[in-house]
Amino acid sequence: MKRLNRRFLLFLPTLVVLTCLSVLSGAAGQQSAKPKLRVASDGLPSGHDTPEGAACDLARSFINRDEKLFSSTSIRLYGGGKGREEYEKFLQKTVQSIKAEGAKKEPSPYGPKSIGKVFAARHLSKSGPVSFGYAVFGFEDIMFVDIGVYLYNGERAMNRTLVIKDSDGKWYVDPDPSASPLLSDGLNEESASVVDLTDVYELEAQKR
Repeated sequence: MKRLNRRFLLFLPTLVVLTCLSVLSGAAGQQSAKPKLRVASDGLPSGHDTPEGAACDLARSFINRDEKLFSSTSIRLYGGGKGREEYEKFLQKTVQSIKAEGAKKEPSPYGPKSIGKVFAARHLSKSGPVSFGYAVFGFEDIMFVDIGVYLYNGERAMNRTLVIKDSDGKWYVDPDPSASPLLSDGLNEESASVVDLTDVYELEAQKR
């Protein structure tokens, strides 16, 4: 019995180390688990829950010639004066443009045909836009999403979309960031995105 106890004591440090490694390994696995993200039928996010979903819906509105989706995805009218007027005119003009495109028998060669790649949303390097948006308009957050699309002429294009989390906690796009330079300060100066959507989320198809 004493001999057995001595052998057990000799192996005890090894058992402790293995147990600790097992616990640490399990904790690391939990920390590295990606959050699940429900996706639409095309395998990409949709809706107002995520910045990527809103950005994809903007692209879909042009791909499907869906002016209603464009309007519901765009951020509400905000601000005042000339900037508000220009944004309102832009929305109206874009809706009419989408309707006109939908009435064509053949799509425009440079029109988007499908989404090819979606990168994870990023914050702007400058903190000014977020601070300004919160203080003046009540926006909770501002980010941007890079999306690659295929065009009808066979070429590819990369679109950078400014996305805004409004006071209702939902994400919308600002399809005309030039109308408010203080909200989009530095947007076009940001480097190209490299982190793919799948590097951040585990995509999960919606149950039928």
